[in-house]
Amino acid sequence: MAKSEEQIKAIAEHTYGTWKAQKGWKKPTYIKDAAGVYMYDTNDKRYLDFSSQLMCTNLGHKNQAIIEAIVKQAEKLPYVAPVFAQEALESATEALLTVMPAGLDKFFFSTSGTEANEAALMIVRQYMSPSYKIISRYHSYHGATVAGMSFTGDPRRWFAERARFTLEGVCFAPDAYCYRCPFGLNYPGCNIQCAEYVDYMIKEEGNVAAMLVEPVPGTNGRMVPPPEYFPRLRKICDENGVLLITDEVMSGWHRTGPVWAVQNWNVVPDIITTAKGCTNAYTPVGLTVTSRKIADYFEEEPLIHGHTYAFHPLALAAVAPSVAEFKKLMATGLPQKVSPYLARRLYELEDRHECIGDARGIGHFWALEIVKNRKTKERFNTKADKFRKALMTDGIAAEAMKLGLYMQAWYDTLIIAPPLIITEAQVDEGIEILDRALAIADQEVVHTDTPGARSSEAFGQGK
Repeated sequence: MAKSEEQIKAIAEHTYGTWKAQKGWKKPTYIKDAAGVYMYDTNDKRYLDFSSQLMCTNLGHKNQAIIEAIVKQAEKLPYVAPVFAQEALESATEALLTVMPAGLDKFFFSTSGTEANEAALMIVRQYMSPSYKIISRYHSYHGATVAGMSFTGDPRRWFAERARFTLEGVCFAPDAYCYRCPFGLNYPGCNIQCAEYVDYMIKEEGNVAAMLVEPVPGTNGRMVPPPEYFPRLRKICDENGVLLITDEVMSGWHRTGPVWAVQNWNVVPDIITTAKGCTNAYTPVGLTVTSRKIADYFEEEPLIHGHTYAFHPLALAAVAPSVAEFKKLMATGLPQKVSPYLARRLYELEDRHECIGDARGIGHFWALEIVKNRKTKERFNTKADKFRKALMTDGIAAEAMKLGLYMQAWYDTLIIAPPLIITEAQVDEGIEILDRALAIADQEVVHTDTPGARSSEAFGQGK
């Protein structure tokens, strides 16, 4: 049944829209159903989900195995306090142990990626005391709590700082951002300066406990690092006695190919944080996973952390079937077949549209960086514009939505991260709509004679 404007207006009037001025939350699209890679509004209009909602429904919509497990748990034991052992916790733990890197086998379950990172902070600052500082990166997002926002490099942190809503002891490192190298260098002659500078920071800062990094940044750019970056970062952390934490909230769960993005570089961190895909976002679960060495420390020392919804049985019920469904899907070979096809189609868009400065990514995790001038790499919008003015990327995404394609956008990039179940034909459907929507930006570019927009060296697929 279609919803009237009055019904939608009532929702907007009495609820807050997230991450926006509320004038932008007047007529949200009312979704009544979703299945596979599509969602449907109350007028039965179909939208192809090209960003897996918030980069979280990796297995698509209405996966029956996960839904059935949640329903059975609701009927059996919807809640019990975290001081008790229970079947959902047992099954989730057993399933996760089958996909974790060797040596990472102690779990703390919360209810979001934000809380997973907050738990990591609590663990690190107790384990590493008196060292307490955390190094993050400028192009990062690690959550909306005090800790998560403190770690975050994107413009949302600026508002938190203005409200005195951040922690002390967090500093930011340059990104592995080859398209816009912060050192003005080019790979491979750069000597991976973005990693080497971390060594300089650790030695100069002192009291550094850990480095927190998204292997491939989620919201903030999907920059795929050079192949030497993570092995060098691991060595730098080891040499300086610093823990390495990888935030796999978005990049985990086969989003980049293997279960964990960091496995692309054969590196094992000391702590992994994740959420989203571990339940296909059907229930809210956050997961903080530590090495056995860290776990052994808390045999005698108290872990001062917990909350009412930690180890929640109804939420945990979705973990084991999600792990099983990922294994089943990857065994079919479909994601491995479609990911290079998606790459090729995005590179074709890059060749056709001068507004695309850089198409980059890996697996089913891609960015189209939108620029005003391809030659100079001038952006249409900057970090400072986010939340303050109309953005070109938002305009492109809005036009795509009108045409039947849902896609997340940030201040300078479009986020292409479809469910892993997407087919080549469905990729074509999305690319055709995106091809039309990009014309909005093409009309306002500074035209150059630069053919293509390929980076000098690329580390994802197909280039």
